[in-house]
Amino acid sequence: MNTNIGGAGLTDAQLMGENHIKQLPRNSVAKRVLDVTLASLALVFLAPAFLLICLLVKLGDGGPAMFAHRRYGVHGRTFQCLKFRSMVVDAEDRLRQHLADNPDAAAEWAKDHKLRHDPRITRLGAFLRKTSLDELPQLINIVRGEMSVVGPRPIVHEEVIKYGDRFKYYAATRPGLTGAWQVSGRNHIDYDTRVEMDADYVRTWSIWSDLRIILLTVPAVLLRRGAF
Repeated sequence: MNTNIGGAGLTDAQLMGENHIKQLPRNSVAKRVLDVTLASLALVFLAPAFLLICLLVKLGDGGPAMFAHRRYGVHGRTFQCLKFRSMVVDAEDRLRQHLADNPDAAAEWAKDHKLRHDPRITRLGAFLRKTSLDELPQLINIVRGEMSVVGPRPIVHEEVIKYGDRFKYYAATRPGLTGAWQVSGRNHIDYDTRVEMDADYVRTWSIWSDLRIILLTVPAVLLRRGAF
């Protein structure tokens, strides 16, 4: 289901004029060519890993290997963001119960929509998340045109309010498989700083900044900086 969120932002001309942006990331042909090329090559080379992960997740508890969750994308439209399933099948029910029983966890969730000790995550899922392998199916989202290799991480409805008037910047580009937040510490960075990093990415975007972030992603993933 694709829906627009009300007040997603300004028109391209207004956004560019207001902030002296030369080109919005979502309108760049070079960015889209880079996305399709890298994602397509990765899907081919990583096909054996895809199959192995699907098999291991399926064998773990018999549930589906992949999970689709509604996130906000370019122009404030929603799309189904793909991941390898890293949580138990009844994850939503387990989360509600955990937050109801643990005030500290509820406060942590309200702050960043993250839990350092998340009871929903399976043993295999913990490994997939630590290594970012759970996000590989988003290569499919990139080929579809719903995501980009580089951009803000896709957010859920409850996170839109945290962006405030900065949501117009978020909606000015496709959400990314990686981005400034990932290569700068991920979960070690508070949410307000993350929002400002996303806004600054759009304001100062160039194809060279994308290439720089892609190169920085490799050591960030290997060293598991800020991942949990």
